[in-house]
Amino acid sequence: MITSALAGEGKTYCSINLAMSIAMELDHTVLLIDADVARPSVLKALGLPPQPGLMDLLLDDSLDLADVMLRTNVNTLSILPAGTANLRATELLASQSMKALVLEIAQRYPDRIIIFDSPPLLLTSEARVLAGHMGQIVVVVESQQTTQHAVLEGLRRLEGCDNVSLIYNKSRDFAGTETYDYHYG
Repeated sequence: MITSALAGEGKTYCSINLAMSIAMELDHTVLLIDADVARPSVLKALGLPPQPGLMDLLLDDSLDLADVMLRTNVNTLSILPAGTANLRATELLASQSMKALVLEIAQRYPDRIIIFDSPPLLLTSEARVLAGHMGQIVVVVESQQTTQHAVLEGLRRLEGCDNVSLIYNKSRDFAGTETYDYHYG
Protein backbone atom coordinates (compact mmCIF):
# COMPACT_ATOMS: atom_id res chain seq x y z
CA MET A 1 0.00 0.00 0.00
CA ILE A 2 1.29 3.43 -0.96
CA THR A 3 -0.05 6.30 1.12
CA SER A 4 0.94 9.69 2.49
CA ALA A 5 0.05 11.85 5.46
CA LEU A 6 -1.59 14.54 3.33
CA ALA A 7 -2.84 15.03 -0.21
CA GLY A 8 -0.50 16.18 -2.96
CA GLU A 9 2.66 14.45 -1.75
CA GLY A 10 2.97 12.30 -4.88
CA LYS A 11 1.64 8.95 -3.69
CA THR A 12 -0.24 8.21 -6.92
CA TYR A 13 2.78 8.96 -9.08
CA CYS A 14 4.95 6.84 -6.79
CA SER A 15 2.37 4.04 -7.05
CA ILE A 16 2.28 4.22 -10.84
CA ASN A 17 6.07 4.46 -11.15
CA LEU A 18 6.62 1.55 -8.77
CA ALA A 19 4.03 -0.56 -10.60
CA MET A 20 5.56 0.19 -13.99
CA SER A 21 9.13 -0.38 -12.78
CA ILE A 22 8.28 -3.78 -11.32
CA ALA A 23 6.19 -4.72 -14.37
CA MET A 24 9.18 -4.03 -16.63
CA GLU A 25 11.22 -6.72 -14.86
CA LEU A 26 11.23 -10.12 -16.53
CA ASP A 27 9.66 -12.24 -13.82
CA HIS A 28 6.97 -10.05 -12.26
CA THR A 29 3.40 -9.11 -12.98
CA VAL A 30 1.71 -6.24 -11.18
CA LEU A 31 -1.84 -5.28 -10.30
CA LEU A 32 -2.21 -1.59 -9.42
CA ILE A 33 -5.39 -0.94 -7.43
CA ASP A 34 -6.73 2.60 -7.09
CA ALA A 35 -8.04 2.39 -3.53
CA ASP A 36 -8.30 6.15 -3.08
CA VAL A 37 -12.01 5.78 -3.63
CA ALA A 38 -12.94 9.31 -2.53
CA ARG A 39 -10.52 10.97 -4.97
CA PRO A 40 -9.38 8.34 -7.48
CA SER A 41 -6.52 9.54 -9.63
CA VAL A 42 -4.69 6.57 -11.18
CA LEU A 43 -6.83 6.52 -14.32
CA LYS A 44 -6.79 10.31 -14.54
CA ALA A 45 -2.98 10.37 -14.28
CA LEU A 46 -2.85 7.84 -17.13
CA GLY A 47 -5.30 9.82 -19.26
CA LEU A 48 -8.12 7.27 -18.95
CA PRO A 49 -11.81 7.91 -18.18
CA PRO A 50 -13.40 6.64 -14.93
CA GLN A 51 -14.52 3.02 -15.09
CA PRO A 52 -16.11 0.41 -12.80
CA GLY A 53 -13.72 -1.11 -10.31
CA LEU A 54 -13.06 -1.80 -6.63
CA MET A 55 -16.22 -0.25 -5.16
CA ASP A 56 -18.36 -1.99 -7.77
CA LEU A 57 -16.79 -5.36 -6.91
CA LEU A 58 -17.54 -4.83 -3.23
CA LEU A 59 -21.18 -3.94 -3.92
CA ASP A 60 -22.09 -6.41 -6.67
CA ASP A 61 -21.51 -10.12 -6.01
CA SER A 62 -22.24 -10.91 -9.66
CA LEU A 63 -19.12 -9.04 -10.80
CA ASP A 64 -15.83 -10.87 -11.14
CA LEU A 65 -12.41 -9.27 -10.78
CA ALA A 66 -11.76 -9.97 -14.46
CA ASP A 67 -14.86 -7.90 -15.36
CA VAL A 68 -13.35 -4.66 -14.06
CA MET A 69 -9.59 -5.21 -14.27
CA LEU A 70 -7.97 -3.18 -17.06
CA ARG A 71 -5.16 -4.50 -19.19
CA THR A 72 -2.49 -2.04 -20.23
CA ASN A 73 -0.05 -1.86 -23.12
CA VAL A 74 2.49 -3.35 -20.69
CA ASN A 75 1.56 -7.05 -20.70
CA THR A 76 2.63 -7.54 -17.09
CA LEU A 77 0.67 -4.58 -15.67
CA SER A 78 -3.07 -4.51 -14.92
CA ILE A 79 -5.12 -1.85 -13.17
CA LEU A 80 -8.15 -2.12 -10.93
CA PRO A 81 -9.86 1.30 -10.95
CA ALA A 82 -11.53 2.72 -7.84
CA GLY A 83 -14.93 2.38 -9.45
CA THR A 84 -18.16 4.12 -8.59
CA ALA A 85 -18.01 6.52 -5.63
CA ASN A 86 -19.92 5.39 -2.56
CA LEU A 87 -20.74 7.20 0.69
CA ARG A 88 -20.11 3.97 2.62
CA ALA A 89 -16.58 3.53 1.26
CA THR A 90 -14.93 3.11 4.66
CA GLU A 91 -17.44 0.45 5.68
CA LEU A 92 -17.01 -1.35 2.36
CA LEU A 93 -13.21 -1.35 2.67
CA ALA A 94 -13.53 -2.72 6.21
CA SER A 95 -16.07 -5.35 5.20
CA GLN A 96 -15.80 -9.11 4.88
CA SER A 97 -16.24 -8.58 1.13
CA MET A 98 -13.01 -6.57 1.02
CA LYS A 99 -11.20 -9.16 3.12
CA ALA A 100 -12.45 -11.88 0.76
CA LEU A 101 -11.41 -9.84 -2.30
CA VAL A 102 -7.88 -9.30 -0.99
CA LEU A 103 -7.64 -13.03 -0.23
CA GLU A 104 -8.99 -13.91 -3.69
CA ILE A 105 -6.46 -11.64 -5.40
CA ALA A 106 -3.62 -13.13 -3.36
CA GLN A 107 -4.69 -16.70 -4.09
CA ARG A 108 -5.67 -16.22 -7.74
CA TYR A 109 -2.43 -14.43 -8.55
CA PRO A 110 0.19 -15.73 -6.08
CA ASP A 111 3.09 -14.54 -8.25
CA ARG A 112 1.62 -11.08 -8.82
CA ILE A 113 2.70 -8.00 -6.88
CA ILE A 114 -0.32 -6.01 -5.73
CA ILE A 115 0.06 -2.26 -5.19
CA PHE A 116 -2.75 -0.30 -3.54
CA ASP A 117 -2.80 3.47 -4.13
CA SER A 118 -4.41 4.53 -0.86
CA PRO A 119 -5.96 7.77 0.37
CA PRO A 120 -3.92 10.05 2.66
CA LEU A 121 -3.69 8.91 6.28
CA LEU A 122 -4.71 12.19 7.90
CA LEU A 123 -7.61 13.09 5.63
CA THR A 124 -9.74 9.93 5.54
CA SER A 125 -10.39 6.85 7.60
CA GLU A 126 -10.13 4.60 4.53
CA ALA A 127 -6.32 4.52 4.64
CA ARG A 128 -6.24 3.09 8.16
CA VAL A 129 -8.88 0.50 7.25
CA LEU A 130 -6.90 -0.53 4.15
CA ALA A 131 -3.69 -0.79 6.18
CA GLY A 132 -5.25 -3.64 8.13
CA HIS A 133 -5.31 -5.73 4.95
CA MET A 134 -1.72 -4.99 3.89
CA GLY A 135 1.58 -6.77 4.33
CA GLN A 136 3.74 -3.74 3.55
CA ILE A 137 3.04 -0.01 3.66
CA VAL A 138 5.00 2.81 2.07
CA VAL A 139 4.39 6.39 3.22
CA VAL A 140 5.33 9.10 0.74
CA VAL A 141 6.72 12.26 2.36
CA GLU A 142 7.00 15.43 0.30
CA SER A 143 10.35 17.17 0.64
CA GLN A 144 10.25 20.64 2.20
CA GLN A 145 6.45 20.54 2.57
CA THR A 146 5.26 17.78 4.88
CA THR A 147 5.78 18.72 8.49
CA GLN A 148 7.41 16.37 10.95
CA HIS A 149 4.20 16.49 12.98
CA ALA A 150 2.14 15.30 9.98
CA VAL A 151 4.57 12.44 9.28
CA LEU A 152 4.60 11.33 12.92
CA GLU A 153 0.81 11.53 13.18
CA GLY A 154 0.45 9.52 9.98
CA LEU A 155 2.86 6.88 11.26
CA ARG A 156 0.98 6.79 14.57
CA ARG A 157 -2.15 5.82 12.65
CA LEU A 158 -0.22 2.85 11.28
CA GLU A 159 0.80 1.52 14.69
CA GLY A 160 0.44 -2.23 14.71
CA CYS A 161 1.46 -2.51 11.06
CA ASP A 162 4.70 -4.45 10.93
CA ASN A 163 6.33 -3.28 7.72
CA VAL A 164 6.20 0.50 7.17
CA SER A 165 8.73 2.33 4.99
CA LEU A 166 9.09 5.93 3.79
CA ILE A 167 9.77 7.51 0.40
CA TYR A 168 11.22 11.03 0.44
CA ASN A 169 9.62 12.57 -2.63
CA LYS A 170 10.00 15.75 -4.71
CA SER A 171 13.45 16.59 -3.40
CA ARG A 172 15.18 19.42 -5.24
CA ASP A 173 18.63 18.35 -4.04
CA PHE A 174 20.61 16.22 -6.45
CA ALA A 175 23.53 13.95 -5.76
CA GLY A 176 26.85 15.62 -6.46
CA THR A 177 25.71 19.17 -5.69
CA GLU A 178 27.30 19.12 -2.26
CA THR A 179 30.91 18.46 -1.55
CA TYR A 180 32.19 16.53 1.39
CA ASP A 181 35.62 17.11 2.83
CA TYR A 182 37.30 14.12 4.46
CA HIS A 183 40.49 14.48 6.43
CA TYR A 184 42.66 11.65 7.58
CA GLY A 185 44.95 12.45 10.37
